[in-house]
Amino acid sequence: MFYNQSTKQRAKSVTHANRGKFLERVIDMANEKYRNAGLADIRKIPTPIQVTKDKGQTVEGRKEKPEWVDYAGVCNGRAVVFDAKETKGKSFPLQNLHEHQYELLRSWYEKGAISFLLVYFKELDKYYRLPFPPLQAAWLGAKRGERKSIPLVTFEESASEVKSLDGYTLHYLLPFIESRW
Repeated sequence: MFYNQSTKQRAKSVTHANRGKFLERVIDMANEKYRNAGLADIRKIPTPIQVTKDKGQTVEGRKEKPEWVDYAGVCNGRAVVFDAKETKGKSFPLQNLHEHQYELLRSWYEKGAISFLLVYFKELDKYYRLPFPPLQAAWLGAKRGERKSIPLVTFEESASEVKSLDGYTLHYLLPFIESRW
């Protein structure tokens, strides 16, 4: 814990350890309901761990370089891949999406998968499903020196707001379940 020397008060510890855990729990609950209803099977992709020491019941390891997005699965016979992100304010900083995540979303989209970002605007308490094409436009624009974030207005115009519905904590697959590809 850090202390402010002039006031002897404890300062807030800065950590990103639990960032996105709320969003992950909400998505996991929806995914379980999708599976139980037989509508889709979407799973969280765990971060790969390399074991460095194995001493019986004590195991030590370190995170390997991730090469995947957060979630993958199938809905109506079609592959689904997406990354879940949480942001403060009224824009989504593209630096929060890693190059490998973007490239995986692009590659799968080009092969016919449902590929998107699921973004939670924490201060607004709003969720948006941003399809790959507007994400790609923003990404490529940033690479050309344009804006380095996706403004809320882009989500309002090019994404779908996702809400709780029909007992789902977050019914993010609704349009893909309603239409049979």
